[in-house]
Amino acid sequence: MATKKKILITGANGLLGQKLVNQLVKEQQFQVIATGRGSCRLPGDGFEYFQLNLENEEEVAKVLSETQPDVIIHGAAMTHVDQCELNQEDCYKANVLATQYLTAEAEKLKVHFIFVSTDFVFSGEEGPLSEEAVPDPVNYYGETKLEGERLVQAMKNKWAIARTVLVFGLGHDMSRSNIILWVKDSLEAGKEIQVVDDQFRTPTLAEDLAAGCILIANQGAEGVYHISGPDYLTPYQMAVETAEYFKLDQSLIKRTDSTQFTQPAKRPLKTGFKIEKAQKELGFEPKSFRTAIGILAKQIILARS
Repeated sequence: MATKKKILITGANGLLGQKLVNQLVKEQQFQVIATGRGSCRLPGDGFEYFQLNLENEEEVAKVLSETQPDVIIHGAAMTHVDQCELNQEDCYKANVLATQYLTAEAEKLKVHFIFVSTDFVFSGEEGPLSEEAVPDPVNYYGETKLEGERLVQAMKNKWAIARTVLVFGLGHDMSRSNIILWVKDSLEAGKEIQVVDDQFRTPTLAEDLAAGCILIANQGAEGVYHISGPDYLTPYQMAVETAEYFKLDQSLIKRTDSTQFTQPAKRPLKTGFKIEKAQKELGFEPKSFRTAIGILAKQIILARS
């Protein structure tokens, strides 16, 4: 019997990492190597775990040479947009240097390298965007992710870039909020919330992003893919859909626009993705936003029971 190929996940303790490891272990197509900063916070078994500080070149070389992966999904990143703007050195190390160290080692091992990127590589002047759209980031986070993309595109072995948009979901420890949880909890507490209606996105369920990355891995696909949800919505529309689903008071949702918020990092106004390429070439089938709310609702009940 042929031995299974090995797949290494960076950022395995994060939301996407958890979903990737969970789905990969279930599928049993690969031997799964999970890596993360600090000790393993993943539930379950069926994978190997290695502590890995991606900003340490020697450590990256050591773990990769020890594990000899065939595929890497590089999901680890500093993604808090305002923190990236305020702490540019940390952001550069996490998003550019780490990717530089990984791609250099991956090239030596002839690994299929899959890089998770973002809609924030775009200016936000128009959306939804296809893979052919020209990147032009408006904040430092977007700049570093674009630099990461360029490092990946310069690789001599197989590479793919999975760009995504506004990822939401529930981690196993409920430690991270998301737009659905925030709206649900606020309205249940009778709190008024201000939600912008001038930013457009295609919100992505974390499970769908993981599934898209795994399709790329399973098929050995190369190039850039837009992997996101199918619905083009503003945060205000997302909040209203959430209130409708949970039968909560929509009058508490106050429509506003981006000019009312001062944030350290500028946000692109219109992004969102056209996903036909991923649908056609990979067989990617993301859930509608409404269906995703239902999936999250079930997960919330399980997590809180």
